[in-house]
Amino acid sequence: MEPNLLIDVTGWLGAVALLSAYALVSAKKLAGDSLRYQALNLLGGGLLIVNSFYYGAFPSVGVNVVWIAIAIVTLVAGRRARG
Repeated sequence: MEPNLLIDVTGWLGAVALLSAYALVSAKKLAGDSLRYQALNLLGGGLLIVNSFYYGAFPSVGVNVVWIAIAIVTLVAGRRARG
């Protein structure tokens, strides 16, 4: 597979993961602090970081790094609350 095509597919998969997470929370199919929702955010953000970094879209890289950090903080806080 051509490198650009692989990077493009990676970016689109990341976008689908983030949009799916948002749609599922909006439709009340997932809770905003659920493991599945945060996992979709981690996956989507990570894939978009790869795509954005490759194409030199550094503001997008920064946004997705923060997006992932929020997901990690939420997961850690949820784990601590559950004991």
